[in-house]
Order: sequence, then C-alpha cells, then structure tokens
Amino acid sequence: MQLLRPLLLDSVPNIQQTAALALSRLAGYSEELSEAIVHENILIQLVYSLREQNRYNKRAAASVVRAIAKHSAPLAQACVDAGAVQPLVLCLEEFDPAVKEVGAWAIGHIARHTPDLAQTVVDAGAVSLLVLCVQEPELSLRRCAAATLSDIAKHTPELAQGIVDAGTVPFIAPLLTHTDAKLKREVCAVLFQIAKHTTDLAEVVVAADVFPRIFTLLKDTDPMVRRNAASVAREVCKHSPELAQLIVATGGVAALVDNVSEVQGNERLPGIMALGYIAAFTEALALTVIASNGLPPLLDALKNEIEDHIKSATAWTLGQIGRHSPNHAKAVAEIGVLPQLVLLFISKVSSEDLQTKCKKAFKSIVDRLTYFPALDSLFQGPPLPEELMRYIVQQLSKIIPHDNDARTKFVTSGGFAKVQQLQAEPGSELREYIDTLNKAYPVEIVHYYSPGYSEILLQKLTGAKAGKESPGGKQTPPGKQPTPPPALKSPAPPKSPPAKSPKAKA
Repeated sequence: MQLLRPLLLDSVPNIQQTAALALSRLAGYSEELSEAIVHENILIQLVYSLREQNRYNKRAAASVVRAIAKHSAPLAQACVDAGAVQPLVLCLEEFDPAVKEVGAWAIGHIARHTPDLAQTVVDAGAVSLLVLCVQEPELSLRRCAAATLSDIAKHTPELAQGIVDAGTVPFIAPLLTHTDAKLKREVCAVLFQIAKHTTDLAEVVVAADVFPRIFTLLKDTDPMVRRNAASVAREVCKHSPELAQLIVATGGVAALVDNVSEVQGNERLPGIMALGYIAAFTEALALTVIASNGLPPLLDALKNEIEDHIKSATAWTLGQIGRHSPNHAKAVAEIGVLPQLVLLFISKVSSEDLQTKCKKAFKSIVDRLTYFPALDSLFQGPPLPEELMRYIVQQLSKIIPHDNDARTKFVTSGGFAKVQQLQAEPGSELREYIDTLNKAYPVEIVHYYSPGYSEILLQKLTGAKAGKESPGGKQTPPGKQPTPPPALKSPAPPKSPPAKSPKAKA
C-alpha cells in the first residue's frame, strides 16, 4: 500500500486509475485491509481524486470508498470524516451513468450502518438526486439508487419521512411491474422499509396504488421478490384494522395463503406474520383467514419447518386466529394444532422463545374453546405439563357443569380419572379448578376415580372374607371377633305336685 499511494498522484491518468482499482479490490477483500488503507492516510488522497474533473478517476476513487465503507460503521465513519460524502453526492450529478452508479453504491454503504451516518447522507442532499437516478434509463443505476434509498429509510421514521417527502413513492411504485427481478426486489425493499415505521407512512405506500400489484409478485420466479413483496403486505397490515381490511379487500389473504403454501424456509416468514397481523384485529378478519383455507399451511409450517423462529411466528399467528371466539378456536383445534403446540412446548430442543409462543398460543385457543372432543383428546396423549393442564382443567370446569353429554363422555373416556390423578397443591389455582369440576359429579363417582380407592375397596373385601358368619346367617363385620353363644344349663328336676287341701277337695 505504501507503494500504491504515490501512484495515485502519478502524471499518467491510467496509472492513477489502475492504482485506485488495486486499492478497491484490496479493500473489498477484508476489513483488515480496509483499516490499513485508512491508517496509511490513503483515504484523504482518494477524496481529492473524487473532486477532480476526470470521470474515470472519480469512478475509481468512489469504488475504493465503497469497498472501505461496506465493512463496518467505524470504517464508514472514517470515510465521512475524510470528507467523502459531499464529493460522492456530486457524483450523482455527473453525466456518466457509471459514475452515478458507483457514487450511489458508495453512499448506500455509508448510510446502511447507523441512523447518524444515514442522516449525514440526507443532510448532504443525496435523497433528491437518488430519486432522479431511479428515473434514469440505465437499469443498474436504478437498482443501486433504489437500494440506497432502502438503506436510508430503514433506520428511523424521520429518515423514512424524508424519503417520502422527496416524492420517492410515486416514482418507484410503477417499477413493480418491471421485467427485471433485481429492480423489483429493490423497489419492494424500499416500500416495506418505508411502511414499517408508522401508520401514516404505510398509508402513503397504499395511496400509491401498490395493491394489488404487490400480490402478483408473490408468484414471481425470484425468491427475494416474493419475500420482499410479502414483507410489504406485512408491514402495511400491521398498523391498523383499516389497512388490514384494505389488504383483505384487494384479495391479499388468498394470495398470502398461497404464498405460505408454496414456499419454504425463511421465505415463508413474512406471509405467516402478515396473516397473523390481519387475524389479530377483529373476528371477521380472522374468519377471512380461516375461510381462505389458511390453517392447513400454517399447521404444515408448525410441523415441518426447521428454524425455531419460523415455528414461533406460526404459533403466534395460530393463537391470533383462535383467540377471538369459540368458533375460531374450534376451527383451529379441529385440524390438530393443540397437540402440536404441546409437543413443541415439551420438546427439549425447542428454544425459549418458541416455548413461550406455544404456551401463549395454547392458552389463547383453549380459553375460547368450548368444543369438548378437542379438549378431551388432549387427555388421550402423553401426560401434559402442569402449565398447560391448568388451562384445560379451567376450561372444562366451565363446560362440564352445563353439558350433560360432555359430563358423561368425560368419565367414559378416562379423562376424569386422569384429572383426579393430578398432584395439585391445596389452595392452588389448579386445585380450585379440579374442585369446581368435581362438584358437577356425584360424590361416589369422585371417590371411585380417586387414586387409591380400588385398594381401599380391596382391603374391605379381603377383610370381609376373613370374617366368620354370626348365628342366623349374619356375617360378622370385618375386624371384629364373633361373640360366643351363652352356655346351655342342665334342666332342673321336676317338682312334686303340692298336696291338696281338704277345702279344695270339698
């Protein structure tokens, strides 16, 4: 690098450009080499080259700045401290599209790291020039400009508002129908980075008539286009019931359900969360997800996805769907969601977040579930942990006293016996729910299914057989010795008749 630095000042322009190209490739290779370029004070000379009129030198110098700034926030800050931002912004005004492209690229790498760096770029006047670059005919320049706008907008609502105030959305929204996949990818990224911050910004995106054009991109051949399009729908619908209703009205639920059904892995995540946000607001919106056949692909994701964070999002979505009413909870329970939530909760390989999401979703669904067969089926599987059993017993204590059929079936299925086997501490919530449930049954049934009652009966039966029968065929109570009969006395000799008196004879 010490040998390359003098070449940047060589009298032959081609040598200057080639030296800058070498530095660019070195800086792009690793963060350590980029730090070495900064420490050798080469960056200051590169900034000087950015101010020259030679467009080739500008392009080469901007490439080095881009390669240095991409690694970390301190290196990007070093580029700012060297005074590179303003010359880079001036590159956006150049006639040569290649200079504009590398300038936009370097500005994006500076702005992507922190809000302060992005604000520095905005203060230098880059946003309005980037919006102009999006409208240029060169395809690669459009991509770089859109990606840079996305890097600026992602940090804070204020920065996103600055992007909107520059009139960005109306210019980039028509590009959703462009044939180039990379451009559509970047345009979708700009839209969801803007929409994610506030309701007002999301409404700006909606006002640009991006729906239902976004939903056609959910079937695009490019995976990143599909994922970014689903992210736009997710970020818009999460803010308010009105925006969620707009997604539903434009056919968004069916498109999102198809997306979740057809894709796998991380590409599934935005669609799953979008369905959860839609279902969370009202019963009618949740019913729309159910009516659009959205539950089977969600259950498939809960069973078959590998990543825990995808399963966590799916569990949360299912909880949002089932928490509204008994009908919603029944629809979720009938397809077998509850046993799967139990398996993930008790699994030792599940992350803490996944276990928490499964527990909350299980509680949300069970608290609204009045469909007895779904509750009773949970007792037929492996033993449930007490944290989940408490919710089931609590719900059964509300249903059983008012449903004669359920009261009978709960005994014959063996569920009632399993409830009696629970080890509940006196005074605990679980004990209270069990006592409430027991009051709906006769005392004899409660005793019969209580643990140890059969042994008590067996002991009584064994003691009865050991006892002897008392006179008159009456059996002696167990544990008591029979009383011996009294001894028989010998009869007394007969007495002689008394003498008759003369008076009696007369």
